[in-house]
Amino acid sequence: QLRLVESGGGLVQPGGSLRLSCAASGFTFDKYAIGWFRQAPGKEREGVSSISSSGSSTNYADSVKGRFTISRDNAKNTVTLKMNSLRPKDTAIYYCAETRLRVGLNPGLWGSWGPGTQVTVSS
Repeated sequence: QLRLVESGGGLVQPGGSLRLSCAASGFTFDKYAIGWFRQAPGKEREGVSSISSSGSSTNYADSVKGRFTISRDNAKNTVTLKMNSLRPKDTAIYYCAETRLRVGLNPGLWGSWGPGTQVTVSS
């Protein structure tokens, strides 16, 4: 059974950093791209970043370029999102998802999702 579980969220001050992890199980991890998405209260879910199955290709939303870094460890079935210079607008529930397709960061084109982890940026 395919399963994704996010962790690492929390409360951080503006300018601070967090490292989110997405742990995968139940499928051939190194054949799937993994994406990070977020949803703030009252807003639609939006794409944040994605990484190809091999890790050789990454993609970022303009709002996080230069601040967030995505990486993966196929030996450990995990994807990490390192978030620096966090801003209050980054506050949201963060989700990871999987796909075998070549898609962008449109949430509607991704497959299974984890339950999410809350990130709150506030002083």
